[in-house]
Amino acid sequence: MIDAGTTIKLEQEHYAQVYQKLPVVIDRGQAALIWDVDGKEYLDCMAGYGEALVGHCNPRVVSAVKDQADRLITSHPSLYSPVRSQFLEKLSGISPRGLDHAFLSNSGAEANECAIKLARKCTGRKEIIAFTGSFHGKTMGAVSITWAKKYREPFEPLVPGVHFAKFGEIDTVKSVLGDETGAVIVEPVQGESGVHIPPDDFLLQLRELCDENGSLLIFDEIQTGLGRTGKMWAGEHWNVTPDIMTVAKGLAGGLPTGATLSTEEVMSSLKLGEHSSTFGGNPLCCAAASATIDYIVENKLASRAEEIGEFFKKGLEKIASEKNVAREVRGLGLMLAFETRFEVKEIILECLRQGLLVLYSGRNIIRLLPPLIIETEQIERALGVLASSLPNLAAPITIEGRTGSG
Repeated sequence: MIDAGTTIKLEQEHYAQVYQKLPVVIDRGQAALIWDVDGKEYLDCMAGYGEALVGHCNPRVVSAVKDQADRLITSHPSLYSPVRSQFLEKLSGISPRGLDHAFLSNSGAEANECAIKLARKCTGRKEIIAFTGSFHGKTMGAVSITWAKKYREPFEPLVPGVHFAKFGEIDTVKSVLGDETGAVIVEPVQGESGVHIPPDDFLLQLRELCDENGSLLIFDEIQTGLGRTGKMWAGEHWNVTPDIMTVAKGLAGGLPTGATLSTEEVMSSLKLGEHSSTFGGNPLCCAAASATIDYIVENKLASRAEEIGEFFKKGLEKIASEKNVAREVRGLGLMLAFETRFEVKEIILECLRQGLLVLYSGRNIIRLLPPLIIETEQIERALGVLASSLPNLAAPITIEGRTGSG
């Protein structure tokens, strides 16, 4: 096995330098734990940005992948596949009512690219409304509906006809809604910008507004879906069903799979050859996805995430109260954010030194996306590391006109 130093050197020499790297070289994983090449154990509350939804190397997923690898690894969607059809049936079985037609791809960004094309083709309209704080991917179409200027501006001009409304404020949607609005795309709970939950009536108002205007409502459930927020789909918290829904990340237990779901009427607007993916619906990934769905359903991971996520959130709130270091603790289920009064870079590195992997959202937010199978004892371990990592580790910064020390 290549040692840690050589691994880092080779990646620095040959891999595009576009990732904010942490100084750890991962060798293996199991459930909510991973180990580096030197054998050090880490509790993983990063989970591949949510990909390891059912845990690293979930036995059901591993078994399904091994069995399928012995039979057939690749098959283009122009040929029928039993393992693909089985996955589509399972996905339809857990999807919101009516969203029983799917296009399969390899990632969340690709799923959103399909959603954009589908909305334009179905409605004949060219404009899309997205939201402040949104993140939908970094391909050209997906980044065009992503809010952060740091992702958009270097690649302008982007896809035209995109308007941004303020997340959570329906009047700002009305101000940009028009006869050419083909779709409104929204994350039911915003992830990358720091786990922001909308007002209780916001998604319902969006649904009503789209119906009145003849626009399609798209839910980006790439990070929120499959039980992450305590419901199978985050939209269920508000009893709202979209016209199109995108899903990816943990869909295939860590393998690259995305899906764009819609009704038969909407999906049938795409004609032969208008959209395709060479690797979409890959047999190996479909086998993993079927095993993942079975595991989520049979082990009731959505309700488990709700229960254990509330335990995690209360622990974070206790730390915030005792240490007076947080502006806010937010989240649903096991999609959590700890907004601090400080920059979090050194806090994250200290957590890493103590064997805990966490995510960041901007300069001052710690984000937590652990596998849904994380144990209570492991959450207590994570809380202990976070508590010990917070004091005296970061310099105050100015946030919205206030200093971090206040």
